Amino acid sequence: MLILSVHAAAHDSAAALFDDYELLAAVQQERMTRRKGDGGIPLAAIAEVLATAGIERGQVEALVLTRAHYPMRFFRHFGPYKRLEDRLNRSFGKERAKDVVLEMARMGVGDAGVLFDGPRFLAHLGLRSHIPVFFTNHHFAHGLSALFYTDWDDALIYTADGCGDNVHYSHRVLKDGNLTCLFGDDRWLARKRRVDSLGLAYGFTTQALGYRMNRHEGKLTGLAAFGQPVLAAEIGRHFKVDESGLIDSDFASDKSMRTELHALAEGRKPADVAASIQAVLEEKVLASVQRLLRQHRARHLALAGVVLSNVRLNRLLCEATGIEEIFIFPGMGDEGLVVGGALEFLLDRDGLPTWLARRRRLTDIYWGRSHDDTIDAVLGRHARVTRLPGDPVETAVTLLGRGEAGAIYDGRMEFGPRALGARSILASPADAEINRRMNARLQRTEFMPFAPYVLAEDAESVFGITSANVYAARFMTITTSVSEKWRPRIPAVVHVDGTARPQIVAKDATPLYAGILRAFKRATGLPALVNTSFNAHEEPIINSPDECLRALLDDRIDFAVTRRGVYRRC
Repeated sequence: MLILSVHAAAHDSAAALFDDYELLAAVQQERMTRRKGDGGIPLAAIAEVLATAGIERGQVEALVLTRAHYPMRFFRHFGPYKRLEDRLNRSFGKERAKDVVLEMARMGVGDAGVLFDGPRFLAHLGLRSHIPVFFTNHHFAHGLSALFYTDWDDALIYTADGCGDNVHYSHRVLKDGNLTCLFGDDRWLARKRRVDSLGLAYGFTTQALGYRMNRHEGKLTGLAAFGQPVLAAEIGRHFKVDESGLIDSDFASDKSMRTELHALAEGRKPADVAASIQAVLEEKVLASVQRLLRQHRARHLALAGVVLSNVRLNRLLCEATGIEEIFIFPGMGDEGLVVGGALEFLLDRDGLPTWLARRRRLTDIYWGRSHDDTIDAVLGRHARVTRLPGDPVETAVTLLGRGEAGAIYDGRMEFGPRALGARSILASPADAEINRRMNARLQRTEFMPFAPYVLAEDAESVFGITSANVYAARFMTITTSVSEKWRPRIPAVVHVDGTARPQIVAKDATPLYAGILRAFKRATGLPALVNTSFNAHEEPIINSPDECLRALLDDRIDFAVTRRGVYRRC
């Protein structure tokens, strides 16, 4: 069954295409439009996943939607309300979008299909009018995206983000073949929304320091290591964790939370403010998770939701709880809802025993389109670009050894926020100054060092890799310690607190990416290379060959390497 899954929201819209349990393609709208975090109905992403998989719109057999934001014309209107909406439309001169969950609460209905005009939306997408339209639960979709890609018999499935379907967290437990929701499913849709979001608190603090909320929270995660948590007690007193593991706060509203956090940050050192909100996040989420693990005797931890993009928090949850294994879905932000949403549809269709039996571990998340058939022609035909002689791997290693930074453009594009070797910038980790130079070229302001990638056979000797974190480290979703022996030799990838965010790679999954590192290790004795995302500041990760060419011409990189050659400016 071909299932098209769509997330249409104010930010991070995306689309995915499944053939039953097989994910054929997934892409974020931003990669197509080149607008960071782009929202709205992801028409370009929908077209891309269909084209990537070679599927016609008439072949799609089910549509999965999140209960997010849609233009007013896709809502069924009732009585006087329709006339009011028509007047508002005319007054504003453009169509307004509405939130499905808010409309469900306003109209007092529990089924989004009552409000949403499914046939009209199907027609808008060019899909057949009779196929089912399934609405997914926000946090359930997050949780299922993490749980499906494991083989565990028991687990705590914990999600956390700014808000989704009227809650900020969800707690579920897999035990004895049963999946039980403790908090955060559709029963909470009609309840008064709690003011308990540490994700929002982190976002408001990001905003208070002059950065963009829902965009730059990662800067605070890096900055926190340079400061002292002098405000942690004052911020933390507003949040509590009850005996069941629920986080709550005494803020009267999101607005009062924002006002308080902005006031606390005023006049303080940014690093101290960052350290403070990071400490509160870690303390409260850890307490919540520990209580849930203890009460439900779970040995594994599955995580998703944008709060779990915080790699320092993920390390703490792994190491301080003593769990056997942790896994964070690599598309942990709202873009990942398109994966979890399709999985929820399949769970609803097939039942839990079948769904559990179809699970599998992730080998990679290269779910975008491959341009291997055109990238070399695009780079090679430009008058200002020359192709260097020799084997691509050995040529790239020679340039990296000279201190140059090059981009690898190979195979299908990665899904999610991390570049994982298909659209990555590579550099030697031996010189910490590469961080400053590359950030200047890419117009970035970063407080974390670049991330490293490492071959599977070297991972445990260089980084604090254990049986609990090794799976997560394949997707760069967790920090680890760095061996004392290696810290002075690979300073470009070691943070001030002695940690790194490694990606473990296997040769069979990424032959070019792994091959360059293997040859670099032979040439230099260093078992890691820098991997940072192939994009400039405030741009999405590079997608098309033309974007790769432009980055080379604009001096963002010194060279580009593909399976067929190495290219640099003349």
